[in-house]
Amino acid sequence: MSNNGSSRVSVGGLLLGLCLAAGLIISAAQVTRAWLHIADSQVISATGSAHQDVTSDLAVWTAAFSAEGDQLAEAQGKLKADAARVAAFFQERGITNAEISAINIQRLRSSGNDDNSKTAGYRLRQTLRLESGDVARVVDLQQQSSSLVAAGVELDDLGIEFIYTHLAEAKIDMLAAATKDARARAEQIASQGGRTIRYLRAAKMGVFQVTPRNSSDTSAEGINDTTSREKTIRAFVSASFSLK
Repeated sequence: MSNNGSSRVSVGGLLLGLCLAAGLIISAAQVTRAWLHIADSQVISATGSAHQDVTSDLAVWTAAFSAEGDQLAEAQGKLKADAARVAAFFQERGITNAEISAINIQRLRSSGNDDNSKTAGYRLRQTLRLESGDVARVVDLQQQSSSLVAAGVELDDLGIEFIYTHLAEAKIDMLAAATKDARARAEQIASQGGRTIRYLRAAKMGVFQVTPRNSSDTSAEGINDTTSREKTIRAFVSASFSLK
């Protein structure tokens, strides 16, 4: 009887030992996986930036001229004479690509409510548009347009849009530069803790800011300035890196 009891105790102890060993192995595996997860999740984030100064290589000048008259024919006669002066202005200066829009007609109403008012006259308007890669020439023509005003043309200068046509190409180069800057910042921060960068995990592009030269303006939606000839393009990238 005692031998059978001893055998049962030995078998039970063996089973218990095996269970404990298996538990230790499983626990060790779980700890290892947890450690690997923690190690893999160790990242550092940094924001990089890049900027580039550019000069606009395209100018678009728009202006409008108008004429009024009590009768439609009277207003048309005045506008036609002004259109001839505008055409001569460009022709004398060797400009052949200026565009003049169709006539826009506005009825001028007499005082009173809309139901009782009567047509008191007509205001006719045309828009001119000049687009050129010779930016300095367009600026010069805009300044010379005062001669049209002096000749009696009712000219409304709507301004010049200054455009940099290689913006798309510049953005690609600047994103690469901003990412490189983000890595340099991350490496500098990591080195203070005795760590090094392994590889790029993720990167998010920010909005581009195209502003007048020396301007510090920014916008969450991005800025695309067309008012200045000299511009600065800024790019931002937020990146995260794995650590060794």
